[in-house]
Amino acid sequence: MRIAFSLPIAVVALAAASPALAVNCKDDIAAVERRLNSVGAEQVTGKEPPGGPTSSNSSKALDKPPAGAPSDPGTKPTKAGVEEARTLLAKAKEQDKAGQETACQDTMTKVKEKAGALP
Repeated sequence: MRIAFSLPIAVVALAAASPALAVNCKDDIAAVERRLNSVGAEQVTGKEPPGGPTSSNSSKALDKPPAGAPSDPGTKPTKAGVEEARTLLAKAKEQDKAGQETACQDTMTKVKEKAGALP
């Protein structure tokens, strides 16, 4: 009897906590913006990002890109893709400021696709 009563309470508690477990768009924007202003993006586009290249400041960052081609050729970054990703990122920032979380997350998905796997 206790299990039958406790299970629905646990499910409701988990459902209530699930939005708190999701990454908000502002954090996603900050992470991707660092990638688009990185040395890797500079190598792809051939020009220094505004404000100069940044470091990921991550203890997990690699010293140099992995050797070999990506397993999915569609993830290869291009100059046009990085530029389009920057344009979409500006749109995502506007959506975030307007409180349009779902639209912002959809735009961020496009940003990541356009940016590709930066070195």
